[in-house]
Amino acid sequence: METLAELSAEDPSLLDELSTELEKTAPFVEAVETRTLLGGENDSRNAFLNINSGAGGTESQDWAHMLLRMYRRWCDKKGFTNEVVELSAGEEAGIKSATILVKGQYAYGLLRAEVGVHRLVRISPFDSNKRRHTSFASVYVYPEVDDDVEIEVKETDIRVDVFRSGGSGGQGVNTTDSAVRITHYPSGLVVVCQNERSQIKNRGTAMKVLKARLYERYLEEERAKQAVVEAGKKAVEWGSQIRSYVLHPYKMAKDHRTGEVTSSAEDVLDGAIDPFIRTFLLFDKGMIERKGGADKEEEL
Repeated sequence: METLAELSAEDPSLLDELSTELEKTAPFVEAVETRTLLGGENDSRNAFLNINSGAGGTESQDWAHMLLRMYRRWCDKKGFTNEVVELSAGEEAGIKSATILVKGQYAYGLLRAEVGVHRLVRISPFDSNKRRHTSFASVYVYPEVDDDVEIEVKETDIRVDVFRSGGSGGQGVNTTDSAVRITHYPSGLVVVCQNERSQIKNRGTAMKVLKARLYERYLEEERAKQAVVEAGKKAVEWGSQIRSYVLHPYKMAKDHRTGEVTSSAEDVLDGAIDPFIRTFLLFDKGMIERKGGADKEEEL
């Protein structure tokens, strides 16, 4: 491209070729730039991603399911694999909660940009009067803990319950008492795993999730001691959304931390979240300022 730039100064007909090469190279340069931002201790690890529906019943449960689909589509686009660890179906539609294990290079470093409350504004498909509804769901991300990280979980500190998986199972997962729930008394954390038909495998996966959450809690305590607060990692409460997705009366997806915005809300919900992740990482490192402009969605 450098050569083309020099030659185009003498031969303007080469400008079109230069422009084409620049367009081809831009995504590669952005990917390399993003990679340079992922130097955290746990950024290279796999990630557990947990989604919980907010208040609002069916509306929020359907929104939580839409988010699950968005992240699984994103995994497909990145070439990452994902496994459902736990899924609690909604009463009428959607899901109450779900946890997936995302396996891929820098999965945690990328997905930590998604932690927080996500808001959806749309005409409800469940409202016969076709009114506009606002739904919330929260997203948490934890790094998968490898064997080289020592997280001690005493048997006397946990209670293990087994039960029959609910919902559609297949392959026998909902015909035997194979699902496992682990309660960790000191922290109050509760972890459920029901994706395997083997109780032993489900217990092993549940312990991995528990250790990941305990490790994330430990990291948070260390950051608090050092008075270092991650940008955007505020308390997950309704009304403190990090991103809004508006499907009516206009289409928009906007990150409230960085100001990154797009009118292609459907593409974002189909897994095109890389621009939001990249901008957050740049913002988190202090390399860019928040993009200006008032939040149009706040007019709603």
